[in-house]
Order: sequence, then C-alpha cells, then structure tokens
Amino acid sequence: MNLPDRCGTFTIGGRPITRLGLGTAQMTPSGTWSHPKSAAEAARVLREAIDLGVNLIDIAESSGPFDYEELIAQALHPYPEDLLLMVKGGLLRSPEGQWEPVPRPSFLRKQIETRLWYLKLNRIPLFQLHGFSPHAPIADQIGLLTDMQREGKIGQIGLAEVTVAELEEAQQFAMIATVQAEYNLVNRAADPLLDHAEEYNIGFIPWLPLATGTLASQDGPLAQMARRRGVTPAQLALAWLLKRSPAMLPTPGTLSIQHLRDNVSAVDIPLTTVEIDELDRSTAGP
Repeated sequence: MNLPDRCGTFTIGGRPITRLGLGTAQMTPSGTWSHPKSAAEAARVLREAIDLGVNLIDIAESSGPFDYEELIAQALHPYPEDLLLMVKGGLLRSPEGQWEPVPRPSFLRKQIETRLWYLKLNRIPLFQLHGFSPHAPIADQIGLLTDMQREGKIGQIGLAEVTVAELEEAQQFAMIATVQAEYNLVNRAADPLLDHAEEYNIGFIPWLPLATGTLASQDGPLAQMARRRGVTPAQLALAWLLKRSPAMLPTPGTLSIQHLRDNVSAVDIPLTTVEIDELDRSTAGP
C-alpha cells in the first residue's frame, strides 16, 4: 500500500499532500542556521523520502543561508509534479545571531525572489510567513503575499508562530493554507490554534514534533509503551500526532535514511483509545 493510502492526505491548493512530510532543520549540526552536516547524505535522504511517497518538504530560512534551497534543487530538480515545497521566511539574522522580523514588506519580496532563484522555481508552491512584523500592519504584510500570489510567484500562503487572533485577522485578507507552531505530546499550548485550523480546513504543521529528541529517547516518557509495542518512542510520538487531528502534518527532520524509514513507518501504528489515554498521562505535567 502506498504512503497516501497508509497515512491519509490533506488537500492544499487543490493537491493531496501526504500527512507525513520531511523537514530540513535536523540536517544541520545544531538544527539551526548552519550548513548541512553532509550534503551528499542529505541529498540521499531527500531522494529516499520521495521514493517512499513523501510529497511535503519543509524549508526554513532559519535552517541555513540558502544552502537547503540549493541542495534541494540539486537533489530533486526537475521536481516531481506532486511535490509541495513549503518555504518559510520573513526573518532577518543579525550579526549577533538574533532573529528579527523583516522591517518592511519589500524585504520579504526580496527574500522570496532569492529563494525562487536558488530553488530553480518560477513559483513557490507554499510560502509561510514566519510571524508578523511589528513594523507594518498585518494587512500590508498579507497584502504583499497576495500581490505575489497574483504575480504567480507564490502558490499558497501559510503562517508560522501566530496567535489565533492574528490568524483570524489574516483570514480577512487572504485564504490561509497552513499554520505552523511548536506542538508535541509534552507541549500542547497551541491546542487552540490547532482546533481553529482544523475547523477552517487549514493544515497544521507541528514544529519540534519530537520535542528536540525528548520524545525519541529510549529513557523518555514513551519508552515503556514503545518496548511493549515493539516500536520506537519517536514512532509513537508521530503516531499520536497523526491521530490527534486530520489537519496535522508533521515534518520530522533527519539526516539518516534509517530514521526516515522509521518515521514513515509510524503511519502504520494504530493507537487505541486506551493507549492514547496512557500516552497523555505519561507526558502530563505535574
């Protein structure tokens, strides 16, 4: 059975997307702004993901200075017709390593046009704005994206690190396809955002789906059930996310072919109501 039949799909811009994607952040030494640990291995992981049926790849400017766009183009161009590249932007990095929102929409336009060049694309299928800048009204920032949509440089518009109120305001000016926020078994603060996304048929992409490795640990809160089920803790964490909502689209990152295959296999793990309750209790705070 192919991956879409195994994990289900979520429609973005009229195209069905596998509910388990691939992120690029973990391909760097620190998981943030840096060059890939191994460009050759990263390319193999990208190609293997496509072969396994994954058709959502998550790229963020905070993962590297255009290295990933260049690497993805070298590994996958010409792209499969069903592949959805999600590019996240809207931040600038200071010399001290701090991230700040772009000061005005014209900076965002330049970021998008630069990424188009590196990715060898005429249009970014899905562009996610990485939070709203305090330097311009939300209407102006969304307006820049809708302008670029009309120009054919952006397909769908997404948002990351926003509140429900900000999402609702943005929805007044554009159709929002996806939102992204930190979300996993031990951090569910974004539950209201997820519920809103599900209600409005907006894809929800959980950032840090494995809680920076905490949920993947053999000594972590999921270890006992994982041993009992004959799976890995990481697979349980991903299976729980997929069960949580039909709008959930995890994009775990890895630089390991085996970990990639393990992650994809998580879609085949059924969870009973009793097991979900046990997982909830095992990760509940004090």
